Amino acid sequence: MYNWIKNRFVLSDEGTKTFIKGVFWTTWHYLSLMLPLSFVFLFLKEFMAKMQNPSAEPHNFWVYIAIAVVIYLVMYFIYALSYDSTYESVYSECKKRRITLAEKLRKLPLAFFGKKDLSDLTSTIMNDVNALEMIFSHAVPEIFAVAAMLVICAVALIIYNPVMAAALLWVAPFAGLLIYLSRKLQFKNFKHTYNAARVITEDIQESLENIQEIKSYCEEESVCKALDDHSKFYEHSQIKGEFMSGVILNGAQIFLKFGLASVLIFGSILLAQDKLSVFDYLVYIVCASTIYSPIYLVLNNMTELFFLDVRLKRFKEMDDMEVQRGSTKFEPADYDIEFKNVDFYYNEEKQVLKKASFTAKQGEITALVGPSGSGKTTAAKLAARFWDIQGGTITLGGQDISRIDPETLLKNFSIVFQDVVLFNTSIRDNIRIGKRDATDEEILRAAKLANCDDFVQKLPQGYDTVIGENGDTLSGGERQRISIARAILKDAPIVLLDEATASLDVENESKIQQSISKLVQNKTVIIIAHRMRTIANADKVVVLQNGQVVETGSPAELKAKGGLFGKMLKLQEVN
Repeated sequence: MYNWIKNRFVLSDEGTKTFIKGVFWTTWHYLSLMLPLSFVFLFLKEFMAKMQNPSAEPHNFWVYIAIAVVIYLVMYFIYALSYDSTYESVYSECKKRRITLAEKLRKLPLAFFGKKDLSDLTSTIMNDVNALEMIFSHAVPEIFAVAAMLVICAVALIIYNPVMAAALLWVAPFAGLLIYLSRKLQFKNFKHTYNAARVITEDIQESLENIQEIKSYCEEESVCKALDDHSKFYEHSQIKGEFMSGVILNGAQIFLKFGLASVLIFGSILLAQDKLSVFDYLVYIVCASTIYSPIYLVLNNMTELFFLDVRLKRFKEMDDMEVQRGSTKFEPADYDIEFKNVDFYYNEEKQVLKKASFTAKQGEITALVGPSGSGKTTAAKLAARFWDIQGGTITLGGQDISRIDPETLLKNFSIVFQDVVLFNTSIRDNIRIGKRDATDEEILRAAKLANCDDFVQKLPQGYDTVIGENGDTLSGGERQRISIARAILKDAPIVLLDEATASLDVENESKIQQSISKLVQNKTVIIIAHRMRTIANADKVVVLQNGQVVETGSPAELKAKGGLFGKMLKLQEVN
């Protein structure tokens, strides 16, 4: 039972224990709701006994007061335990679920993020967990608790009077069967609505991110129309899903009403035959007017559970995704990076690298060049294990990087990519990402080496200036220099530079090249560049074409050879 609950609702060990505890106390909470009714029955039974036998002595008034106080205290105590073991434990479990999801995402390869939209992941971590928080704090514990309470009450009613109990309860299994048989249809409708909501979220996210391009090409009308169409589709899906659930639930509720009719009919017959007392008849009529509400609550919560299954399926999919693992102990003899017959596919139809082999030695600058789409950037990212390869091996210091934990591996890399990512915080904090415990003096030194100090000093708050989302208050060249400052601050033994000076003018590019020359001393350096002048000082050039290494050698050797590198060099000289 424990393992079933854990797997069924994707809970942690502690979450499973608190869930069972919550169901236990919620069951007692619903059972305690019968105490006031029992108190009333006790009073009425004594009152009727007094009416039939005037000499009978009823309980003292203060006895009833004492019983009422005891009932109140018991109900309060049980409700407090129920609240603590459901609501508070559910909030704690949802917090752990978010952290677990974040940890899972942190260990997934970048290939996963290339296939997923940002809004999709955000919705899973925030919206889905919020929905689960609501359902788990209300619907799920109530299903088990009310079901348990109904079973206990049903047993008691059957023992008290089997015929009247049958008249009262025969409708419940049929109403439950109606909901259960509709589960596939409701799951399909919920999934349809869920996916439609995701499409809307992704549309909004994409429109906001690309608002500049949308306005530049006067595409506002077409974008708004597409968003409007998707909104109408989502609205239609939601209305259809709500209507379907409403029809099924109301159908079950209507069916439950037949139970009251059967109690009245069978009770009247038994009463006429003197097989049932008036008091017992009233008891079952009162039960019939109250017991169907919790039954309907269970049926309603069952439909919530179908919607929960859509979201739980999403969590299970993420839990089942294979993460990158490896040893956290890594002490290489050197920092040479070697590709040996490396094959890499983004998908089955797109092979990016084919039997690629080359070595980037420590203390040398290795330049990766080639036409667009030849696999240069992919090769650099594979060296840092941003993805795992499908064939061959990549070694660092003679050790296969697929056996090294990605976080452990990345401690040895300083990376500057063409697409710079900055955070909506100060310049100082953006540079400090390279080394979290860096002093202000170290940050200033790195900024000066990266030629950042000149433009930073002109900003209103200097290094404490908040630069907006992804540094939107800065120019492309300024953003690139901050990224280079990070790499200089980290001072890792391996440096990856992917078009690191692409956004700089000639004057600043020359200055950055001087800074980079200080950064790369005695390190393993891989540079990706389209501008041939940026690799003039490279020790080795690896030329890629269609994912294959077609040339390797020094710039002078390849220029003299007159191959693909020589042609690229001549084209840029002409231009």
